[in-house]
Amino acid sequence: MSMDITHIASLAPVIPVIIIDRLEDAQPLAEALVAGGLPVLEVTLRSPAALDAIRVMAKVPGAVVGAGTVIAPEQVAQVADAGAKFIVSPGTYPGLVDAVLDSGIPYLPGVATPAEMMYLLSRGIRHQKLFPATVVGGIDMLKAVSSPLSQIKFCPTGGVTAATAPDFLALPNVMCVGGSWVTPGNMVKAGDWAGITALAREAASLPRRS
Repeated sequence: MSMDITHIASLAPVIPVIIIDRLEDAQPLAEALVAGGLPVLEVTLRSPAALDAIRVMAKVPGAVVGAGTVIAPEQVAQVADAGAKFIVSPGTYPGLVDAVLDSGIPYLPGVATPAEMMYLLSRGIRHQKLFPATVVGGIDMLKAVSSPLSQIKFCPTGGVTAATAPDFLALPNVMCVGGSWVTPGNMVKAGDWAGITALAREAASLPRRS
């Protein structure tokens, strides 16, 4: 089934941002997050195991697995081959936008300034990732651009925590948030999948406006 980014972002209020160091963790981690109500999983290309982890996690029933930290056009074909259902980048530039749009894979590009937001709007991209959210103004930035750039829906990522996520999700131009707090490294290392499911369940229950 083909999904656009609007549908993907609507599946849960939080998208876990995941770094997989050990491939054997991929399947049980995906199963734990899906069981807790977080089916949309962003696997970042920050480790040698990332592409294989995407392949493994994409086979977990109910999981919608995407690739994060995509920074080069040649990575688009690699993550598509691994089965990524969407692509997330920390920033954006024309060559990368061209490659992702040509691939047809749903795209959530990172922005930090109104100029970047406007450029992506000019390319028809209305769903964007504010990153690093808390560094570039966070809630104040989102409020400031909500009127002049009202067409854009954001997924703030970077510094968002369980404590601050509700404040972000209360904003009308926020569709979901990205965060790593639902996959703490120590719990993954310990194989505490029940604990991660509990964190996911809390995150999945967060209310949102949009």
